[in-house]
Amino acid sequence: MRKYFVDNLRIICILLLFPFHTCMIYNNWGELFYITVRPYNLPNYFVGIVYPWWMNLLFTIAGMSSYYALQKRTAKEYIRERVEKLLIPLLAGLIIVVPVQSYIADIYHNGYTGGYFEHYGIFFSKITDLSGGDGGFTPAHLWFLLYLFIISMLMLPIMDKYIKSGKKIDGSRIRLLQLLPMFLLILICAPILEIGGKSVGESLACFAIGFFLFSDERVQDTLEKNRILLAILFLLALAGRHIMQVNGYMSGLLWDIEQRMVTWFGIMALLAAGKRYLDFSNAATKYLSGAAFPLYYFHQSILVVLGYFVLKNVKIVWLQFLLIMIGSFILTVICYEIFRRIRPAAILFGIKYKKGKR
Repeated sequence: MRKYFVDNLRIICILLLFPFHTCMIYNNWGELFYITVRPYNLPNYFVGIVYPWWMNLLFTIAGMSSYYALQKRTAKEYIRERVEKLLIPLLAGLIIVVPVQSYIADIYHNGYTGGYFEHYGIFFSKITDLSGGDGGFTPAHLWFLLYLFIISMLMLPIMDKYIKSGKKIDGSRIRLLQLLPMFLLILICAPILEIGGKSVGESLACFAIGFFLFSDERVQDTLEKNRILLAILFLLALAGRHIMQVNGYMSGLLWDIEQRMVTWFGIMALLAAGKRYLDFSNAATKYLSGAAFPLYYFHQSILVVLGYFVLKNVKIVWLQFLLIMIGSFILTVICYEIFRRIRPAAILFGIKYKKGKR
């Protein structure tokens, strides 16, 4: 049976993109986003709460989904699906979707005056920290597709052998006390291939945990039964992170441990809450489930372009925020509705093609 709570958690993570990246415009820790203005504390509290667990939850869900997918797909079919849904959209996005973000950043931060297509030369030749905030090359938000494709291919031989072996981890024997210290696995893997603050090793660890552990319904039941305790641990970890930030302890081993505790307790608490409260389907969730990938795919380029013009013409901060967040969501949905009706675009961007009425 389809795990609707997994789909609904993915939808929530995708919808969080719009407030999260709007908040990044007002970040107060000096990160050069594509467009930035005077920092404000309130948006940064939101970023601080969401950032440690958010993308790692998506990798965990991807691991769970890969387990379910390999129950009905061969390894070759899985590779083909990964190429069509991740690799092709990634390559298309690097040429069509992402460069406008770097172009806007170059105008906004460096006073670039050249044309958009002239900037392609800069985009593909200026290699710095890969953030794109300086107008150089960046995968932007599509780093997730890159990492997920690499991780899926690295893990496939192991996943395929595990599925075929018939020897599975006995989820009925997994207890919460065994799960709690597993943040240490994420901590150990975090330094592996860390590029621009985004770790392949950490993402792979979350993916693997999703595949081997959280795909088991008995482990999901264990989380659900302990949802209150997990929620408390998550809130305590967030409080500890905030205290360390306020007191300037934002580096070193203790900070790294605290970060991964927030990540791990957040993932478990949200899976537990999802299993309990989000295992349903309706017209809205069906639509958003189909729209989740294209919303992710297009949102940031639209948000950056819209934000550039809003910041130039609107001076009231709360109005800027609402216009950028809500406006980018509406425009992204429109973009999705247009491209899913155009077969070549749907193929390039990894969208399920919708045939028009005859």
